Amino acid sequence: MTHTATNTTSPADASYPSLRDRAVFVTGGATGIGATIVSAFAAQGARVAFIDIAEDASRALAVQIGTAGHAPPWWRARDVRDIAALQAAIVEASDELGDIAVLVNNVASDDRHSLDEVTPAYYDERIAINQRPALFAIQAVLPGMRRLGFGSIVNLGSISWQAKQGGFPCYAIAKSSVNGLTRGLAANLGKDRIRINTVTPGWVMTERQIRLWLDAEGERELQRNQCLPDRVQPIDIARMVLFLASDDAAMCTAQEFKVDAGWT
Repeated sequence: MTHTATNTTSPADASYPSLRDRAVFVTGGATGIGATIVSAFAAQGARVAFIDIAEDASRALAVQIGTAGHAPPWWRARDVRDIAALQAAIVEASDELGDIAVLVNNVASDDRHSLDEVTPAYYDERIAINQRPALFAIQAVLPGMRRLGFGSIVNLGSISWQAKQGGFPCYAIAKSSVNGLTRGLAANLGKDRIRINTVTPGWVMTERQIRLWLDAEGERELQRNQCLPDRVQPIDIARMVLFLASDDAAMCTAQEFKVDAGWT
């Protein structure tokens, strides 16, 4: 069966008036799930900012969103391994767009590696991409959310470690910590009406996943594990993120929301 990636900038079906004019910050927003999330917020009328290491893709996405009739997002080419640069970008975006009301910790890299080949340097580099940025991005948006008197933080998890998938132990360690970060911060953040939740995608059919991993065995794995026959698309993840960012989810915090077609 031949698969092509769906348009990663398709708008969500639902409208959330509470998101209009709110400042939103997304890490890793230039391609794949991140690009769909950025585009979905822009379509809701939010003031969107994102960072990504891919400068050309970031520029192209901003143009695409503007061409679609939405306010072009604020963006900067930044490497999230540089925490000072990450936090400075959040401050800069806040200065231009207003205090950040929604933070989406999306950035990740699921490069394959074996346990035998992991070195301390490689481990640190994987953690620096897949785990560390979320905490420090949260730290940077907190002052603004406290001034606003509310906020929503959405951390992107993964079913890979829950399904006991091998092939990337450092990624599994980082992604398994997402639920701990969400639940570990919820009580303290809640005192300031700041909500924090995890969205856990299944196997999402981004262009990268289709190109690198969706072979005949991958098709069989999908058929074995998903309860639903359809493929999970980036927009399916964005729809859940929009809901959790909106006032419609006002009493949702410390939770994990899976969008995996019933895989786990």
